[in-house]
Amino acid sequence: MLEELDVRNFALIDSLTLTLEDGFSVLTGETGAGKSIIVGCLSFLLGAKADTEVIRSGCDEAAVSALVSVSGRNRDALEWLASREIEADDSRLVIRRTVKSSGRSSIFIQNVPVTRSDLGEFMGMLFDLHGQHNHESLLRKETHRMYLDRFAALEDEAAAFNRVFTELAEKRKAFEASLTSERDRDARLEVLNYAVQEIAKASVKKGEIKELEAESSRLGDFEKLSSQANAACQALYDDEPSLLSLARRSRTALESACAIDASLSPVLKRVEDLYYEAEDLSSELRGYSSALSYDPQRLEEAEERLSLLYKLKKKYSSGGADEDGILAYKAEAEAEIEALSGAEENRDKLKAEISALEKSVGAKAQVLSAKRAEGAKRLGSGITGILSSLGMPNAVFSSQVRPKTAAGKDDKPNMVCGPWGADDVEFMISANKGEPLKELARIASGGELSRVMLAIKTILCAPDRPGRDAASADAQTLVFDEIDTGIGGEVALSVGEYLARIGKEKQIFCVTHLASIAVRADNHLKVEKKVVRDSGKERTVTGVSLLGKEHRRQEIARMLAGESGAAALAHSDELLAKYGKNG
Repeated sequence: MLEELDVRNFALIDSLTLTLEDGFSVLTGETGAGKSIIVGCLSFLLGAKADTEVIRSGCDEAAVSALVSVSGRNRDALEWLASREIEADDSRLVIRRTVKSSGRSSIFIQNVPVTRSDLGEFMGMLFDLHGQHNHESLLRKETHRMYLDRFAALEDEAAAFNRVFTELAEKRKAFEASLTSERDRDARLEVLNYAVQEIAKASVKKGEIKELEAESSRLGDFEKLSSQANAACQALYDDEPSLLSLARRSRTALESACAIDASLSPVLKRVEDLYYEAEDLSSELRGYSSALSYDPQRLEEAEERLSLLYKLKKKYSSGGADEDGILAYKAEAEAEIEALSGAEENRDKLKAEISALEKSVGAKAQVLSAKRAEGAKRLGSGITGILSSLGMPNAVFSSQVRPKTAAGKDDKPNMVCGPWGADDVEFMISANKGEPLKELARIASGGELSRVMLAIKTILCAPDRPGRDAASADAQTLVFDEIDTGIGGEVALSVGEYLARIGKEKQIFCVTHLASIAVRADNHLKVEKKVVRDSGKERTVTGVSLLGKEHRRQEIARMLAGESGAAALAHSDELLAKYGKNG
């Protein structure tokens, strides 16, 4: 569960530290107060993508950290930590994520750096965040199969099927490629063999182009090079005065001066070093100048070799630096030659592998379909029961599993397999007694859709759901961002009652505008936006506070009537007395 949240320079939040409790907590506040910013902080901490726009204006870095506890029953999370040698401190972990104005970011679990993907994977084992965009995902049929597989504990089995199906698809693709006509294959082999022979004949070596370019430059500008090398040597040794003669004269003078004042000894040492360095340099330059020779034949050879290498690079390199691209093409061509040369043998082998994989895919698909059908019955029954407690007593929810089909001969449908099995999964609902089952997308009421999503989210996180590995544990903390969209009245009371009930099993955070939901909470957090003076300037900041009894009473009144007058306060007292934690 989430025990503490610390936020620095995130959007309108300057500095915020919250100590959080278990049970059912609500976040309320006026429109625009910054409730979505708190949800944004949690999303950021759960691995959501974020850019520099989240950094508070005028700051260089935004940071969100949390103290979370990991249940001993959450085997998946504990194994994930152990595999990365991350140790919890008394079952607690510090999670920290920052993003800088430069765009660079850092993420740590304890003191171990992790990737954003790792963060999302791990935090997904502890938290489940439901925002308004999840309604849209619920309307997409492709997500229904994922929800059903998760409920029925079939995610690993579906992933295993997907791996075999993907392998089969790759083998089929390779087999189709191997059926290229012999003439095309021979033509390709001719092209590849010519390329390999041309590159091999050239004896291309790594680093050769740079060496030849340097040699060609040296020989091509020999006169200037020789003249400048000799000029440098003369300045050091032959000119009058030369650097060497001046250094010698200075050394002689300083030797006499040191006899009078020993404090000049370090200066004398440096002049002596200069003298010996000048002597070494002049000797080296004389040797270099003596060794210089102009060889027009070698220049011609170097330029011809460079021309050949440039030609090969242009012909065969696809972006490789210097000779690397040429040599890479040669290696790839040799591998393709080997593959094409053994095409007949490979085809027979591929046919046998494809046949075996087809049988495996078919058998696995049948097993998966049977398990999905059984899981769909339980899911439908479970969600129907939850919807009844959410103010939809006559609703019937169904998770329908149908075989995938495609048109065959004479337009007769044939069963087919897809990447995740042979099933089409679709959620259907009848919201009222006597009405036929309809697709979720045809539900007109946003309130009904909100309750369906709440039911799905809670049943997926139920610790005792059938088919679930009892040694593991799902998300212990659920976050609902405005689950009350489109509902009110008695329905809102039912939703509040249900959230309070699951709050006894899990830690619940709910952003809400409805007083009838807020009064059910164990903990009430208020989000407020204030204008403060900072360094002589006025700035807007968002803050969060845990409300005591009186302030909570006033906030419920505000939610009911927009103000906290006598009538609103009386209504607030009535709701708190009837539905509140201590009511």
